[in-house]
Amino acid sequence: MKILYVITGLAQGGAERVVCDLADKMYEKGHNVKIAYLTGDILTQPVNNQIEIVKVDLINLFSFFNAYKKLSEVITGFQPDIVHAHMIHANLLTRLVRISTPIKKLICTAHSANEGGKIRMIAYRFTHYLSDLTTNVSDYASKSFIQKKAVPKNGIFTVYNGIDFNNFKYDESAREKIEIECKIDSSTHILLAVGRFHEAKNYPNLLKAFKILKEKSSKSYCLLIAGDGELRLQLEKLIIELNLEREVILLGRRSDISKLMSACDIFILSSDYEGLPTVLIEALACQAHVVSTNVSGASEIIGKDFGKIVPIQDSDALAQAIFEINLKNLPKNYNANIFVKNKFDLNMVSEKWINIYNEK
Repeated sequence: MKILYVITGLAQGGAERVVCDLADKMYEKGHNVKIAYLTGDILTQPVNNQIEIVKVDLINLFSFFNAYKKLSEVITGFQPDIVHAHMIHANLLTRLVRISTPIKKLICTAHSANEGGKIRMIAYRFTHYLSDLTTNVSDYASKSFIQKKAVPKNGIFTVYNGIDFNNFKYDESAREKIEIECKIDSSTHILLAVGRFHEAKNYPNLLKAFKILKEKSSKSYCLLIAGDGELRLQLEKLIIELNLEREVILLGRRSDISKLMSACDIFILSSDYEGLPTVLIEALACQAHVVSTNVSGASEIIGKDFGKIVPIQDSDALAQAIFEINLKNLPKNYNANIFVKNKFDLNMVSEKWINIYNEK
């Protein structure tokens, strides 16, 4: 089977990693796979270098027609059996390309409950007929699309993201390595957040919660944040304003996220919105305890037993949840590792996608 994945970009994000892992898995299963991306630099890519990556160059409105032509040429030249688009810009562009370019089967996957305002939701609704199938990555996000009338009532369903758990498992030696690298005392409790510096992640909420936690508890804490992005300067400024320079370490982009998750006492997600926050799945696979805001998909990942969920934009509640978990001095979260593997394993999810691709 020939499969073309179309994605908005290949930056360092959860959706990008999910698509590249899926492409790798499909190639491993013997399919002919290609990826087209619209814009930006390649910071995430498949492991297998036999998977061709093509840039479409959709930079702004003025580049639309050239990007339209380029994607049309990629589809015409490759003649895929399946075109599977991901994220709003790729979904909309690919649907519009279908007006003039034959596509055997087009699947569009959204990766969030919030892919923009009313205009984007209207664009989704009016182009819905051009896609054979529309999916989202959590039940919460799928229901949100129906509520926003981006899709008809029965016009969307959920397929969870698949995670390659070979890349995310508990490393017993990680704690000591991170303590040495970051000069952290062994008695200090390590908190971790991972993700790009974007307003959706609401790192100010996390930093304010950390300030409250410091004032609330007599224990020693360190907050590690792995990621980078356009809001870095604002976060650096806020860290200084809150007098947290000694306890907060901005690690930048990292390739050893599994090690960081294994080393931390608690993993924290402070976002305002997500689709299916794969970092929570990855953290649980590394046996970390987690605290998350009540974003799309969080309750589907954490369930009732494997962490705490707090209201969005509530720094006091976030600090209290961290405090309560830390107070219990719990052992590593081994059962959570089993739970997420049974629900989000990439092998299982890729087989589900193959069944969908083969449906008439």
